[in-house]
Amino acid sequence: MPLLIVNYLCLFVGSVSSSLLSKYYFIHKGSSRWVSTWVQSTGFPLLLPPIYLPYWLNYTERRPFTEFTLKLLAFSLFVGLCLGVNNLLFSWGNSYLPVSTSSLLLSTQLVFNLILSVVIVKQKVTFSNLNCVILLTLSCVLLALGSSHDRPEGLTQAKYFIGFFCTICAGLLFALYLPMMEKIYQKVYCYAMVMEMQLVMEAAASALAMVGMASDGGVEEMRIEGERTFDRGLWVYVVTVFFNVVTWQLCFMGTAGMIFLTSGLTGGICMTALLAMNVVGGVVVYGDDFGGVKIVSTVLCTWGFCSYAYGLYRKMVLEREGEGRKTGGDGLEMAPMILADGV
Repeated sequence: MPLLIVNYLCLFVGSVSSSLLSKYYFIHKGSSRWVSTWVQSTGFPLLLPPIYLPYWLNYTERRPFTEFTLKLLAFSLFVGLCLGVNNLLFSWGNSYLPVSTSSLLLSTQLVFNLILSVVIVKQKVTFSNLNCVILLTLSCVLLALGSSHDRPEGLTQAKYFIGFFCTICAGLLFALYLPMMEKIYQKVYCYAMVMEMQLVMEAAASALAMVGMASDGGVEEMRIEGERTFDRGLWVYVVTVFFNVVTWQLCFMGTAGMIFLTSGLTGGICMTALLAMNVVGGVVVYGDDFGGVKIVSTVLCTWGFCSYAYGLYRKMVLEREGEGRKTGGDGLEMAPMILADGV
């Protein structure tokens, strides 16, 4: 439970902060899709301390990357490249679509996630998880309808179609990623291996983004954007990019931990629930309007997430009381973990 709480805090802080910083980047005339893609994965070296510190401090006898087989390495590289494509699709769609349409399209990934979880990992469809998916999806739909005035000026039909297609594809890819990683994590026996896989995946995604940046001018193009385009100056641009890198890393690290410790569906639900927190963050930091529709959307989102979290609480209580059988009404099952060498 402490590890679960830490991972959710990383997901919470990373998701809300990266959303606010990305908005800050575009508000002040940042426009590079490759920079937006690159910052989502290039913080992978930040995973080295949590991977190596337990071994250096003698909390475990397992050396990092010791059980990392060639098959696991190949799989991690492949998934990492898919994540790089997903990040690019997300950035491309976000650069064209208004907030309302983007929120509406991205909310559909939760429905895809539930369906794919049933197919890939045999996730049970119960009242708890189905109720949560319906409430969160409805919340995002209302949020999108309440932001319908956000449509950018000069958005052509062709650009709208490109943004629509890219966002739908990004949602589908991420919905596939969650249960697929849950499936592979069932064969991973400790949390350290999850972080090791995450490092390799994000290194591959970062390499893909750097190839794209190099084709678009590379670091020199970033310098020009910071000096001439970004209206807050080069140093503020550098700080914005840096903290975007850190917060995106927290977000992905928290997501990986949530999938390993619970399930892919739980990870998707937690990320979708944080859309409401992103709205509240926009109101607090940028003074966005917070009308009746957004209030109802936030309440529905909180209701759906709390109902699912209560399922986790009930499951933990039953396990603590020595219940060896599975309950049919919770809709959430903690993933089995085999701990090795005191990890």
